[in-house]
This record gives sequence, C-alpha cells and structure tokens, in this order.
Amino acid sequence: MSDQDRDGFLKGIRSLLRALGENPDREGLLKTPDRFLRSLEFLTSGYRADVHRLMNNAVFHEKYNDMVIVRDIELYSLCEHHVLPFFGRCHVGYIPNGKVIGLSKIPRIVDAFSRRLQVQERLTNEISEALQSHLAPLGVGVVIEAYHFCMMMRGVEKQNSYTMTSSMLGAFQDMSTRHEFLTLLQSHRSR
Repeated sequence: MSDQDRDGFLKGIRSLLRALGENPDREGLLKTPDRFLRSLEFLTSGYRADVHRLMNNAVFHEKYNDMVIVRDIELYSLCEHHVLPFFGRCHVGYIPNGKVIGLSKIPRIVDAFSRRLQVQERLTNEISEALQSHLAPLGVGVVIEAYHFCMMMRGVEKQNSYTMTSSMLGAFQDMSTRHEFLTLLQSHRSR
C-alpha cells in the first residue's frame, strides 16, 4: 500500500468513526484507524500469497495411491458481502498420482485462500482446484463447515446455523470414493 493510499484509508476510518457518532480523538479511539488497517492487512494477506510457490518446494514423488486426508483445519475468513467474519473447519482429501504434498502445506493453502474477501462456495472450489492443478492427483475432495457472522449478528440472527460446502474433483466424483471420504470425516466425531 502506498503512503498516499494508507493516509487516505486512515482518514476514511476517522470519518467513519465520526459518521457513527464517535469522537476519533477520544483516547480509546486514537490508534483505532491504524490498528484497523493492520488488522485488515493481515486478514486479507491471502491476496499477496503465491499459492503455487507455496506448494513448489513441498511436492515429493511417492508411489502411495490411497486417500490422504487432513481434517479439522481451522478456517477464518471475511464475507465479501458484509466484511464480517466467517469461521469453521476445512477438511481436505486427495488421492495421489505419483506425488504427495507436505502435510503442513494443506493448511497453508487453506489460509492463503481464506485470508481474502470470500464467499464460502468459491473458497471451497479454490482450495480443491489449486491442489488439483498443482499435484494432478487422481482426485481431490474439500468440505468446509462454517459459521457466518452475517447470519449470526445481523439479518436472520441464527447463532446455531452453519453452512457446509463441498468440492469433489476427479475420483471424488465417483460415489464410492465420495462416500469413503465423507465416512472418514464423520468417523472422528464418534471418538
């Protein structure tokens, strides 16, 4: 962000505080514009992430060809419609086709896409498509379960409703593979 953009942003936040009926010169709000800017820069840091570069140094040739699942990846994002948080869990599975990715890279990929202004449906697809295009596995499955503050704090005000989305590519479009994946995701809940 240029210095000119930064100054304009900080002035805009001060104006917003005034429009809300607040005094931006009050002690508790003096540093709020700067804190808000730094927070927003972190929460949207995914725009500056190079997902393919992130994966490049962590792809390894392996003959393993059974399902690999990383589940319960914590997920935090911002709804692009209201700029309110949504949060939950992401579950990622893939079937290697001669290449595997370092397991810690999968949560990093989830973070790279979730730290943007998002809708859950697109986020789900972006994660699966990135893995599919970079690894060329036999298939990829991604399921996201998330609570949306735009439904909880405003609008319909339903605190216990959550949204599930899925993206199934390649072998995961086959009903038996899809069933195995979803069954394995459910299995940890019975422990």
